[in-house]
Amino acid sequence: MTRTGTPHPLPAVSGRRRTTAALAASAAVLPALLSACGGPAAADAAGKDVTVMTWAPSGTGAADRPGMTALADAVGRQLNDQGGLAGRKVRVLTCNEHDSTDGATACAEQAVSAHAVAVVGSASQYGSSFMPILEQAGIPFIGGYGLSGPEFSSPLSYPVNGGLPALVAGSGRQLVEAGCKQISLIRPDSRAGDALVNYLGGAVRQTDVKLTDIKAPEKSNDYSAYTRRAIGDDRPGNCVLSALGAEPTANLLDPYRRANPKNTQLASVIGSFQQSVVDSTGGDSGPLHGAYATGWFPAESSRVWDGLRETVRGYGNGATIDVSDPGVQTTWVAYEVLRQAAGRIDKSRTITPKALQVILDSGDPIDTAGATPPLGWGVTNMLPSANSPRLVNTSVTFQRVQNGRLTEQRQGFTDIRWVLTNGRPPA
Repeated sequence: MTRTGTPHPLPAVSGRRRTTAALAASAAVLPALLSACGGPAAADAAGKDVTVMTWAPSGTGAADRPGMTALADAVGRQLNDQGGLAGRKVRVLTCNEHDSTDGATACAEQAVSAHAVAVVGSASQYGSSFMPILEQAGIPFIGGYGLSGPEFSSPLSYPVNGGLPALVAGSGRQLVEAGCKQISLIRPDSRAGDALVNYLGGAVRQTDVKLTDIKAPEKSNDYSAYTRRAIGDDRPGNCVLSALGAEPTANLLDPYRRANPKNTQLASVIGSFQQSVVDSTGGDSGPLHGAYATGWFPAESSRVWDGLRETVRGYGNGATIDVSDPGVQTTWVAYEVLRQAAGRIDKSRTITPKALQVILDSGDPIDTAGATPPLGWGVTNMLPSANSPRLVNTSVTFQRVQNGRLTEQRQGFTDIRWVLTNGRPPA
């Protein structure tokens, strides 16, 4: 991911700030205000009410995921309209992380100050900054977008997807099955990009597929040279896999369209492009016609997302929330995990960070209604990896652009755990 935008040490958190005197004067109407107020004073006054936080960057450029926080607000309204979280009124605070170290730190500190029981469905590449703050306060981080290593290693992180490693490894398997003989990987010229080469290499191990590693800048307006190198002589069986971010992948599509290869097959991962990008680039007549895509979740057209669509329509309050955005989908799954975990806490007990952690650490599976395989974070669920033991969801979906729509190329999930653990493909 490219670091964009100006660091902002004090991101805005949803909710209006009030002085202690104003709070006292408003005590009679406090219950009606709880969904809008933030901070520790409000949390103390809330009693059994439950506070959670969701953060994501907004107004910074390529890294923006405003739909994640907008959905969190909508989910909060819906939960309260339907009786709350396990019978307790829920206050959802949202924070603009500003795609900066200072922003991520400030969001985490405000989650601590607000006595949040969990941070849910959030996006930030600065896990090394925010996870230590959450760990010290004992606050679980449920369903992060998977942009940083600590999300897959911290004992207080409960990821619902496999991050970019699972997507790239899965894409390798998808392209092997598609008959690719050579795969040109266009990836960021960074340490994280170096790791992606290894994941892709593991996916095509024991095949005759040749890999070409093409390092590209994380931010550029012209990827023509990289596109030409990837297409090469445009032989049958030649495939191009973009593992760049959303904005650079969009910039890559224009030179790819101009090159108009006859035999080369384009592929990428969900997050680098999604249905809205297919639409904006010409649909079935655009450069993404026939493109392969690997995702964490079922295609946006799946009935799995009917509940998400209903929430956006009924409680989105006019906010722009793209249901095909994998960040929005991750947030939806994360709140489902929170809802089910909270529902398993004894009704006589208060929902606390520790109580949630005990439930999640039990390993008892949480059913996400088909959005993912059943999820669990017990000892037996852990990935045997020193770097990413918390990467418990090693399943991906294979999709393809057909008739202008991202559709499921194969029904159901494909488990690529063996790739992530340097194993052998299943017989």
